[in-house]
Amino acid sequence: MIKYKVVELSTVTDEDVEKAINKTLHDGWNFEGIHFAMRDSSRRPVMAFLMFTRDAPE
Repeated sequence: MIKYKVVELSTVTDEDVEKAINKTLHDGWNFEGIHFAMRDSSRRPVMAFLMFTRDAPE
């Protein structure tokens, strides 16, 4: 069985994204992808959602 984890970041800087990915990988999760939430009036993302998975014992 696969477990999923989503980490939500409201401050989207390269340092914050790196820190969140590295911490969650260290906790045993596998990085699957990242999605950004944008505002129409800005080119900079206002939020990021990091997706992780790992095998869960059944």
